Amino acid sequence: MELLGLSPALLALFVSFGFAVGVLFGFFGMGGSFLITPTLLILGYPAPVAIGSGLAFYFGTSVIAVLKHYDVGEVDYRLGAVLFVVLSIGIELGSRLVFGLEALGIAELVTGVAYVVLLAGIGLLFLRRAYRLEDVEDDETVSDEEIPPVARRIQSYEVPPMLSLTSGGRASLWTILGSGGGVGLVSGLIGVGGGFIRMPAIYYLIGTPLTAAVGTSLFAGLFSGAFGTFTYGLSGGVDLAVVSLLLVGSALGARIGSAATTIVEEDDVIVYFGLMMVLASAGIGLSELADWLGTSALDVLSVVLLVGSSFAVAAIILSQVLTSAGDGETDTPSATDGK
Repeated sequence: MELLGLSPALLALFVSFGFAVGVLFGFFGMGGSFLITPTLLILGYPAPVAIGSGLAFYFGTSVIAVLKHYDVGEVDYRLGAVLFVVLSIGIELGSRLVFGLEALGIAELVTGVAYVVLLAGIGLLFLRRAYRLEDVEDDETVSDEEIPPVARRIQSYEVPPMLSLTSGGRASLWTILGSGGGVGLVSGLIGVGGGFIRMPAIYYLIGTPLTAAVGTSLFAGLFSGAFGTFTYGLSGGVDLAVVSLLLVGSALGARIGSAATTIVEEDDVIVYFGLMMVLASAGIGLSELADWLGTSALDVLSVVLLVGSSFAVAAIILSQVLTSAGDGETDTPSATDGK
């Protein structure tokens, strides 16, 4: 028996996968395109449909996650608006660069290597920071460490005009323009929404606390997701059945992931994000190797790694939320008894 033209197995896969990616999306502020699109390609969907459906999912989940981050005051709208403008310019320049590389016959090689190196590099950067925070126990020191040292150093160079950040502090407009333009350029080069680059850039270069970086990253990418969905939708590149099922799962997952940023310790957030990026790098690397060797088994293994890692990290986040909720329920009766 089929529903929406899909088998029960695919129905369950898309809903559960949407939930897992939604948790990660709301928690880390990164899109699910680098998870959704390869999976749809392996399942036999044409490339335009896989990309268009991934963008549509990204847009729908962005709306859900941004609303949740708005509820807890973790979105810097002015910073997000500036980033959106320069991101769009950078993406356009990046796409033009791809055409130039394609004329030289090296576009696929350059984009594949850039993808793997970026994911691994960002993942290792976050794991290194988590290691440095591991032994920090003083509460005042932890508060100071909300902003990475490299971001505090960049903020110390006050090159006007300066922009006041909602989360506190100020950043040079030139830093914001350079960071956003660079992220957009890379996004246009490797053909993804760029959330996994955008959030670290806001955190490490502009210098907002991690939770604010997640919410602002989501907001900055919201409009680009809407534009991409509209563009692919006009040419029939969006499978509404698949997107709807993914969004059913992610509607709950994204709100849980967004709420978890205020529950889970910052050093845990950093560890999970770093692991996610390293595993994703390995998965994409296997996919590139599969294309080069012409081995479908490696291609399947890459998707298993991507999907499996997303479920694993989402499960860890959920367990932390449930543990925190359980502790809260346990503490309430105790406080009442003590009165």
